[in-house]
Amino acid sequence: MLVAVIVYRYTGNNSPKFELVNLPELPEGFYSYGIDISHHQGEIDWDTFFHSTDSIITFVYCKATEGLNHVDSQYETNRDELLEHGMPHGAYHFFLPNKDGLQQAKHFLTIYSPTQNDLPPVLDAEVEGSSDAEIIERMKIWLTHVEEETGKRPLIYTSYNFYKDIFKGKFPGYKFWIANYNTIASRFEDEEIIHWQFSDNGEMPGISGPVDLNYSKIAFE
Repeated sequence: MLVAVIVYRYTGNNSPKFELVNLPELPEGFYSYGIDISHHQGEIDWDTFFHSTDSIITFVYCKATEGLNHVDSQYETNRDELLEHGMPHGAYHFFLPNKDGLQQAKHFLTIYSPTQNDLPPVLDAEVEGSSDAEIIERMKIWLTHVEEETGKRPLIYTSYNFYKDIFKGKFPGYKFWIANYNTIASRFEDEEIIHWQFSDNGEMPGISGPVDLNYSKIAFE
């Protein structure tokens, strides 16, 4: 079963027309759809997005920072728009495993200022380090510092293979957001997994080009 979403497309003369884009039915145990965004999506037309999605998308994550000094060029704008529209959302940091974990956490916190209603911050760990033990240690330093400073326990975003082969069982008490672009839903029955990024090639109104699509085990309102 598919869920139909109205999406604006544009012809060569900039005349809008409406087409239907289908989202897969939510797998058993998942209750909501979300997207995650960064500068790769460019400037998003948030008015079109909110006018057209009709409550299908109920949460958004935005890239805020990367490494020791990079700031996503669209974070501030995206954050302001999501706050204005009351959309549940959170921020993520792209982790570089060869850089100091504490300094990366401090960099993230110079850009991300939490509000009471924010979703948990996310550590995006998808780059292989010089050793599994080193990346895990540096990630734990980042996670601990961000939780101490924000009062929110972060989530960990990673690929299914990284989770299965490196991270599973190494972060007791933490929840994971897993990227895996197939339909083997049984992989996500694991109680540690809370979000599933099921596509990196989605289409949404107001967003030019592909966007990541996610299922969540949380029923966002």
